[in-house]
Amino acid sequence: MLTILGFTMIATFLVLIMVKKMSPIAALVLIPALFCVFVGKGARLGDYVIDGVTGLAPTAAMLMFAIVYFGVMIDVGLFDPIVRGILRFCKADPLRIVVGTALLAAIVSLDGDGSTTFMITVSAMYPLYKRLKMSLVVMTGVAAMANGVMNTLPWGGPTARAATALKLDASDIFVPMVPALAVGLLGVLALAYVLGRRERKRLGVLTLDEVLEPRETVLVGAGGPGADAATGSASGKRPAHSGGSGSASGGLPAHGSGSGSMGDADADADPADEDDDFQGLDPHRATLRPRLYWFNALLTVTLLTAMIMEWLPIPVLFLLGAALALTVNFPHMPDQKARLGAHAENVLNVSGMVFAAAVFTGVLQGTGMVDHMATWLVDNIPDGMGPHMALVTGVLSIPLTYFMSNDGFYFGILPVLAEAGQAHGVSSLEIARASLVGQPLHMSSPLVPAVYVLVGMAKVEFGDHTRFVVKWAALTSLVVLGAGLLFGIV
Repeated sequence: MLTILGFTMIATFLVLIMVKKMSPIAALVLIPALFCVFVGKGARLGDYVIDGVTGLAPTAAMLMFAIVYFGVMIDVGLFDPIVRGILRFCKADPLRIVVGTALLAAIVSLDGDGSTTFMITVSAMYPLYKRLKMSLVVMTGVAAMANGVMNTLPWGGPTARAATALKLDASDIFVPMVPALAVGLLGVLALAYVLGRRERKRLGVLTLDEVLEPRETVLVGAGGPGADAATGSASGKRPAHSGGSGSASGGLPAHGSGSGSMGDADADADPADEDDDFQGLDPHRATLRPRLYWFNALLTVTLLTAMIMEWLPIPVLFLLGAALALTVNFPHMPDQKARLGAHAENVLNVSGMVFAAAVFTGVLQGTGMVDHMATWLVDNIPDGMGPHMALVTGVLSIPLTYFMSNDGFYFGILPVLAEAGQAHGVSSLEIARASLVGQPLHMSSPLVPAVYVLVGMAKVEFGDHTRFVVKWAALTSLVVLGAGLLFGIV
């Protein structure tokens, strides 16, 4: 019964948010609470919620201060050179913009933190998507998939968990998987190319002069990390679409929810139509700190190095980094308050979503539903598949890492799969490598806090992102698995 209720609860949640009958926060709270009563453990709902909140509190703290830190870095101009480089590469070509999104997300993912990746990627790419009226779910989907492939780095989390759970060396798991993961990343770039061609066909190609106003560098939408609350120099100026109603001086068609040949990407791209609060930041905004550029660059490199080397817990690192960045760049209290106020919306949205997700995970784990679901799946593996347990593990990792946390999968399910594999002569190393396959889809799971940073900063409905990305991310995972089998890695 718990197995059925567990699958039903997850399905109900996904359906309601994808058809937009409930907001993600409301669904994450109310649906598990209702199912907790169905299970007959309503009296223990408070305990489950507190356990879930306690487990995710460090993550929420990390995201809060990470948003403040990188928001300040965007304000002071640390990433302006990156934006200018991307603009030169993309040249207002939708195809180049989508491919550039995948490349940027993959490069920034080297730090091992999904939230950081999404904040930098969206801050750099959002203005181009918005100005050209491109599909924002294409941006979030491509970024999430690229980060999912790169999330398998030894310091990214899943590889370390697999190594710990099976008592293996992380390098023995990861290094042989590099060719398969490289193929997966190439698959993401190929998909970005296809989606970019569709966007190019639908929108055409403009020049940068047609897209950007003179002397303007756009970083992020208003209300996000770049919103300038301290001065009117940025927020008082709206970048105009040349031609007004979607013409963009070159005949750029208006972005409708069902127009063109984009298919799902078109249908899910409604947020791109909301241009009322889109604002640009010019290169002379009052928050720039050019004299402190190298200090900020060194501080960021040091912070990322400390995170990778695990010198301190990540929440502590971002807390210290945010405090230092605010103090040095904005020594006056009114300026600090203005910066915190500019980023308060993102902080509240993301932290609220994380704590709502804690209710979902708390009930799922506390009632035992997740354990029963996993046991049912493992018990229903046909006996004839024993010698192919690596393949089975790879296939199961795709849905399981989507519907449950990495901790639950790697510490709860993977040891069982490895034991079953050893009984049929399949090594634990092969099982561990196969378990990484599902990460491209995992990064869009409603149980991953970083995904709320992605959709929140991009102003995309979580249901729209889910409906668009699931099929492509699952395909990317299968590409990685197929490459692993072809190369004899799993």
